[in-house]
Amino acid sequence: MKTLRDIGEDALIARLLGKIPASDLRVGPGDDCAVVDDGRGPLRLLKTDAIVEGVHFLREAAPAKVGWKAVARVISDFAAMGGRPRHLLVTVALPADLEIRWAEGLYRGIGRCLEAWGGQLAGGETTAVPEGGPVMVSVAGEGVVDRRHCVGRRGGKPGDVLAVTGALGGSMRGRHLSFEPRLAEGERLARGGARAMMDLSDGLAKDLPRLAKACGCGFEVAREAIPRSRGVTIEAAISDGEDYELLAAVEPRKWDRLVLDWPPELAPLQAIGRLVESGGTLAGGWEHFTS
Repeated sequence: MKTLRDIGEDALIARLLGKIPASDLRVGPGDDCAVVDDGRGPLRLLKTDAIVEGVHFLREAAPAKVGWKAVARVISDFAAMGGRPRHLLVTVALPADLEIRWAEGLYRGIGRCLEAWGGQLAGGETTAVPEGGPVMVSVAGEGVVDRRHCVGRRGGKPGDVLAVTGALGGSMRGRHLSFEPRLAEGERLARGGARAMMDLSDGLAKDLPRLAKACGCGFEVAREAIPRSRGVTIEAAISDGEDYELLAAVEPRKWDRLVLDWPPELAPLQAIGRLVESGGTLAGGWEHFTS
């Protein structure tokens, strides 16, 4: 009998979605956010995400950083669509023997992230897990994006410049608990020529092939051009994951102007390759159930 370990996350999602009626959303399952078009005003973004003790953080981690990460992951997905957060719902599943101050610290971090990046806590749920079970934090969010500048994963074309913000690799040194969602960068990219975009959560090795596949393209990467965190090898920059930088496919004729006008206060933008008709491989990255 096959298990989830045998097929991995991507194949599991494809199988499960095959059992659900087709969606009439502007953008449905399979992108960083779902996109709802009410027919007027900005488009609505919907996103849910969860972090689990032992997978995304350890109990010894500062609880405020855990809370920050739980919310920042959702905000990062809004950034990947060129949008902004509006309302969030937080569900926490906690063991009964958890110290009260840990739970308070968790919500302190949630509050700090919302204060820094926008959005409001609109509600949620608190429940228990069996004794010895892991802490789990699930965040469901609603955001908004200008209907003229909503960018999903599917719009890239052969010849588009592949670019990333910031630097990659080394997230497990602590940055995965304190990263800054690239909201301003996402908006700038969406307005400046990005035709496809996503955030890098599972590593460039996993996420770039996903973006290229969604666009119906292959990819070429100049490994030496990949921006790396200090002391990180190219292999780690490709594979580590939890960078939460943005990966974008930018229309070639708009690339030079985008770079020329890129504000110095934003995270640096670096070209690393291009979309092509077919082909392209990268080894590494994280995949649930098999990693």
